[in-house]
Amino acid sequence: MNMLRVVANWFSSTPLHPQWLMEDRVVPPEVAGSRGVVLDIGSATRWLRSRLDPDASYVALDYPATATALYGTRPDVHADARALPIATASIDVVVCLEVLEHVESPERALEEMHRVLKPGGIAMVSMPFLYPVHDAPHDFQRWTSHGWMARAGQAGFKVRRLEPVGHSIHAAAVLAALAVTGPLQGARAGSLSWRLPLAVPIVLLVNLSACCLAWFWPRWSAMCTGHRLLLEKGP
Repeated sequence: MNMLRVVANWFSSTPLHPQWLMEDRVVPPEVAGSRGVVLDIGSATRWLRSRLDPDASYVALDYPATATALYGTRPDVHADARALPIATASIDVVVCLEVLEHVESPERALEEMHRVLKPGGIAMVSMPFLYPVHDAPHDFQRWTSHGWMARAGQAGFKVRRLEPVGHSIHAAAVLAALAVTGPLQGARAGSLSWRLPLAVPIVLLVNLSACCLAWFWPRWSAMCTGHRLLLEKGP
C-alpha cells in the first residue's frame, strides 16, 4: 500500500477523504429480510452476511484471483459470474454489487443470475457510473439507466426498482477530489512532500462546499456516482 493510501485510510470517515461523499452500502428490505438462499456474487469481505436475516442461507462466491489477491478472503465458491456452478432455479436472492463493470461479457453474467434464480426470485445489482477507472486493466464499462433497462430486459428480468446513487453535486465533488488525489497514487515521497499539503485543503474545500450545496440544491438523476437496481424473475 503506497503512502497516499495510508494517509487516506487515516481520514476515511472525514471530509479530508476524496470519497467522503460516496453513499454507504444500502441493502433493501427485500434482500435483508429474505430467509432463503442468498448468493453473493463478488462477495469480497463477506460484509453482506451481517446485513441479512440470521436464518438466511448465505453463499459467498468470488473470482479466485480477486478473492485472494485483493481481499485475502475465502468464499464458499470460486467461480466466474458468466458460468455459475449453481443449479438452475435454486436461489432465492442474488446480490452482485460493483462487479459487472469488471466482467468482459456482463450480459452473460445477468443471464446466469436469471437462470439460477427461482421463479419470483430477486436480484440486487449495482455498477458505478461517474467514477474513475479502477482495478485496471479489469474495468470495462459503465451503463446509463437506459442501458440498464435494456440489458436487464434482454436477460429476462423485470426491473422492480432502478435508483441513481448519490446526489449529482456529490458526484461532481467525488470526481473533483479524485482528480486531485488520483495522480498522486504511486508518487515518490519527494513529490508528495509538497503536493499532498496542497491536495488536502483542496479536497476539504470541495467536500464541504458540495455537502452544503446539496442540502438545498435539487438532485439531477442524469448525473450520479452509480446505479442500484432490484430485478425480479418472472413466474
